[in-house]
Amino acid sequence: MNLNTIHHIAIICSDKDAALDFYHNKLGFSIIRENYREERQDWKIDLRINETTELELFIMREHPDRPSPEAYGLRHLAFKVDSVDAMVAELESKGILCEPVRNDAFTGEKMTFFRDPDGLPLEIHE
Repeated sequence: MNLNTIHHIAIICSDKDAALDFYHNKLGFSIIRENYREERQDWKIDLRINETTELELFIMREHPDRPSPEAYGLRHLAFKVDSVDAMVAELESKGILCEPVRNDAFTGEKMTFFRDPDGLPLEIHE
């Protein structure tokens, strides 16, 4: 078996405008396509993270609340960056609050978390 790379990551969002403002305008992911799915009455928006990875946003009216980041399933999404300090400054200049920067207990590398409009934890890591 050869699983080469991650093709996409899917995130359920509650508000289309807030999700696009955050992921497209603030984080800078380009829009590949936007599709309204009449049968589900929701939006599916595909964004480009990099050459090989996409982010799928599902904008849904009815969805259960996320019980906790510690519930079974996806805990958080992490992005590798050259400089955590520089990225924190850029995120905060766009109104995105970050947790205090700390060092990964195992690698010693800098890291921190911030949250999307629905509270999904996102990490930046050197």
